[in-house]
Amino acid sequence: MRPTIWLTSYPKSGNTWFRLLLANLGSTRATPAQINAIDSAETIASSRTVFDNHALIESGLLSDDEIDDLRPAVYRYLATDRYTDPFDPEASYPVRFVKSHDAYTMTRDGQPVMGAAAAAAGALLFVRDPRDVAPSLANHASCSIDDAITVMSDPAICFGNASNEPGRYYFRQRLLGWSGFAASWLDQTDIPVHLARYEDLHNDALATIRAALGFAGWRVEDAAIERAIRFSAMEEIQRQEADVGFREAKAGRRFFRRGVVGGWRDELTDAQCRRIEQDHLVMMQRFGYAPMTAKEAQQNDQ
Repeated sequence: MRPTIWLTSYPKSGNTWFRLLLANLGSTRATPAQINAIDSAETIASSRTVFDNHALIESGLLSDDEIDDLRPAVYRYLATDRYTDPFDPEASYPVRFVKSHDAYTMTRDGQPVMGAAAAAAGALLFVRDPRDVAPSLANHASCSIDDAITVMSDPAICFGNASNEPGRYYFRQRLLGWSGFAASWLDQTDIPVHLARYEDLHNDALATIRAALGFAGWRVEDAAIERAIRFSAMEEIQRQEADVGFREAKAGRRFFRRGVVGGWRDELTDAQCRRIEQDHLVMMQRFGYAPMTAKEAQQNDQ
């Protein structure tokens, strides 16, 4: 039975990039994986399709809380690996990786929505400097950076709510804010969590990916990881998106916008940086993200 590993992150923190790296790990692969073939909507934990197929009830008939009450049972069932989606490109992987933007929250009767240890062997938690998340989230959500900063500090903001709205592919995903999201996963004791910083994926990709795969129980030769890194280079991903588009992008918006570390220094004002740091300083320090210095503030204002 393949172990299930959640790929969990606050939005715009490197989850999709890591999935592209996984897609490029095939031992016989000679060319980069196509960005629109890395997975399907069914591979995200909040997918309505998977839920409807296995809970045997249409999720659109249920409230958000009723859906959450049933989600643990669905995840526990899927973790037994008795069901295999023949169209799932990850079916041949020794690990069942499942994307999630859900914070680690509880149902109304106190069960972990994500199903605890019976649903997954562990989680890879991807984090990114919130000052870089803010402009990326603003682009993705078609809002201002100031609005994105407000969203990131609001524990009540969810993705995918309005569960009965026609055409919704995903459930409500409670985010708990940028700090709350990270704390919810790091502080729970149901399953082990391995932290992968976006910055480390950039600056020491081989070691970071090797460690993440090792945590998941998948031993991969360094040569294969290095090839996957080349095939998943931001320039290649952006080229593909420019040529054919990316189905997870919002209309008129690039999904793979810049993909740099520290881009906030030329995108945020001093006031915006200070807002983020005031909102998230404790968690930033937990991850090693230093607050802006007086010199950097002066440079931002020029």
